[in-house]
Amino acid sequence: MVAVYNKDSWYLITLKLRETLEANLPKTSTSTASADLLLDQQPHHQQPQHLPLRNQHQDPASTSLRVVILNDEAEIKPIEEGRPDEKTPSRGEPDWVISIRDRLDQARQDDAACPWSKLSIYRIPHYLKDGEDKAYVPQIVSLGPYHHGRKRLRQMDRHKWRALHRVLRRTRHDITLYLDAVKELEEKARPCYEGQIALSSNEFVEMMALDGCFILELFRGVAEGFKQLGYPRNDPVFSMRGSMHTIQRDMIMLENQIPMFILDRLLGIQLGDPDLKGLVAKLALRFFDPLMPTDEPLTQSDRNKLESLGHMTTFDPLSDYQSGLHCLEVFRRSLLNLGPKPVPGNWIKRWSNTNRVADKRRQQLIHCVTELREAGIKVRKQKTDRFWDIKFKNGVLRIPRLLIHDGTRSLFLNLIAFEQSHFDCSNEVTSYVVFMDNLVNSPEDVGYLHYCGIIEHWLGSDAEVADLFNRLCKEVVFDINDSYLSTLSVEVNRYYDHRWNTWRVSLKHNYFSNPWAIISLIAAVVLLLLTLAQTFYGV
Repeated sequence: MVAVYNKDSWYLITLKLRETLEANLPKTSTSTASADLLLDQQPHHQQPQHLPLRNQHQDPASTSLRVVILNDEAEIKPIEEGRPDEKTPSRGEPDWVISIRDRLDQARQDDAACPWSKLSIYRIPHYLKDGEDKAYVPQIVSLGPYHHGRKRLRQMDRHKWRALHRVLRRTRHDITLYLDAVKELEEKARPCYEGQIALSSNEFVEMMALDGCFILELFRGVAEGFKQLGYPRNDPVFSMRGSMHTIQRDMIMLENQIPMFILDRLLGIQLGDPDLKGLVAKLALRFFDPLMPTDEPLTQSDRNKLESLGHMTTFDPLSDYQSGLHCLEVFRRSLLNLGPKPVPGNWIKRWSNTNRVADKRRQQLIHCVTELREAGIKVRKQKTDRFWDIKFKNGVLRIPRLLIHDGTRSLFLNLIAFEQSHFDCSNEVTSYVVFMDNLVNSPEDVGYLHYCGIIEHWLGSDAEVADLFNRLCKEVVFDINDSYLSTLSVEVNRYYDHRWNTWRVSLKHNYFSNPWAIISLIAAVVLLLLTLAQTFYGV
C-alpha cells in the first residue's frame, strides 16, 4: 500500500508491501521513474496534481524529493540544487571513488598552499632519525613552530619573556613596533616551514617576535657580554655558564630555526636601522664557535705559509648573503667557506649516467685505516683549519685534525639532514662523514688516528668514537659520484691495489721492524752467500 500526502510542497511517501516491489521493480531505481510507478498504483483522488519532481515553478524554499530503492529498502532524499546526487547511478561512481576525489582535491589545496621553492626549514625525515630523536629534538628550548608548546620545553618560556622585557626596557620601544614588523614578514616566513602551521596569525607573529628577541639576546650577550645588556652575573640562562652548551646545541638543530630575515629585522629595529643585514650572521658564528669540529691552533708562520699558497681565506657572512637562510645554514657555510670550495670529481662520468640515482650499495669510498697501513699507505695530520681538506700524495694520506665532543653527533646529523633535504645545497659535509665512516671501522682505527693527532675526542673511549662514525650515515643514501673526495679515493684505491706496495710493507714489518731483526736478516744473507760460494768452489 502506498500513501502520498501533499502539504506545502512536501510529500511523504510511505512504501509498503515489500513483496510487490520485489516482483515489479528492479533492485535499484531512481527519481521520477520510481515515483511515477508508485503513484500510478494509487486511486485517482490520491494522486497530486503536480509532483515535486516535475514541478518547474516550485518555491525556492521548497525542496524536491527523490525515491531511491537500495537493497530492497526505500528512502526519501532531498535533491540539492546544482549538485547531483552522489549515490545515484547517474554519476556512475561508487562511494570509494568519491572519497578518492575528495582526497585529491585536498592534495591540490595542500600543493597550492605550500610553495616548495621557499622551503628552507625542514622536518627531519623519519628514516634519518632511527632512534636518534635526542639529536634532532630540542631538550631545553623550542624555537619556531615545530616544537612550539611542548610541555617539557615550556619552562624556558618565562626566560623568553624576560628577554623580551629586557629588550623593550633597554631600547624604550613599544611591543607593537616589533609585532608590526613581524606581521609584515608573516607571509614570507610561513612558507619557510614544511606543511601547514596550526597557528593563527596573531599566535604566529607573537611566537616569532618572542623567539627572535630571545635568540638575539643570547647572540649579543656572548659577543658583548651579558653584564653589558643588564643581566646579573648569576643569571640561570643569560650567562656563560650552566645550560649554555645545551642551549647552543638546541639552537643549531634543523627543526629549531627562525628565518634569518626575521632576526635581521628585529635586530635592525633594536639598533635603529630596520634594513640592517649581515650582522646577525656574524653574531651567530661567534655564538656557535664552541661547536666547531676543529680548533687546530695554527702558528703565525703556518698561517703565513698557507696564505702564501692561497689556502686560507677569511669568511665574510656579508658576501653572498642571499644564501643565508637560517643559523644552521650560515654555520655550514662558515665551515666550507674557509677555503676554496671543494669540487666533486668527474672521474666516473665516462661510464656513469649523469642523472644516476644514489645507490646504497655504492657508498664505499676508501678502505679502513688498518687495511691502508697494511698496503703501505701512511696517514699523517695536515695542518689546516679546514677539517674537510684531505690530501693524498706519494702514498701519504693527510687528514686535518678533528675535535669530537658530546655535541658533535647532533651537529653532524643536522647538517647531513639539511644537505639531504635542501635541493639547492651541496653535500660536502655528507661526503666528509661518509669518508670518515669508511676510514674508521674499529677502535684500533680510532686509536691510530688519535696517535697521529688527527682525532681528538672527549668521549669515554675509542669504541664510542668508532660507533659515532658508523652510525652517522646509517640511513643516508649517498652517491660516491657526487663526492668531492671521489678523485682522491680513486688515487688511494689505485695505490692500495698495487701488490708491490703490500709486499714492501710486509718485508719492512717482518725484517726491518727492530735492530735485532735487521741483524738476523744480514746474518742470514751472509750465510746464504757463503753457502753459495762454497757450493761454487766445490763444483
